[in-house]
Amino acid sequence: MIALGFDSQVRGVFRRTAAPGGGAQQWVRGCAIPFFFLASISAPPAAFAQTLPSGQGVELTEVLVDTVGDQAWVRFRFLAPDIARDGGQVGYEAAASDMDVLCNETALPYMADFELEAARVAISLSDRPVPFGTADPDATQFIEVYRIDESRCIWEEF
Repeated sequence: MIALGFDSQVRGVFRRTAAPGGGAQQWVRGCAIPFFFLASISAPPAAFAQTLPSGQGVELTEVLVDTVGDQAWVRFRFLAPDIARDGGQVGYEAAASDMDVLCNETALPYMADFELEAARVAISLSDRPVPFGTADPDATQFIEVYRIDESRCIWEEF
């Protein structure tokens, strides 16, 4: 799982990773394949490319289903090159608003389409591909966690 840190100036910037507990499976379009730690639901990324209020374009690269404690979490990982430290044009404030939109307008419909239920949804933006659970000090990553309340995403401060 991703351990989130909290900074008084930002809502939840990636701090470190930790291995998730338990086991799971990888899901590829409804087919169960044994996999270590997480379940992953793959869909054609181009079908989930989206332009956001900040103007940045993002692409859904991975959806992970996971258990944290006794809660189900679904993690939506997006490639967002415009948040890069060097040459990026979208800062954290704008990206935070984008993540709110991604949760409500992409994650919730995706979960409904795949009949997924979760207590929490994590939205992550990364300026480059980074395998889940690994650290890349050169990457810029923003992560927000939401709880689902009456079919809408409510930001969770940690």
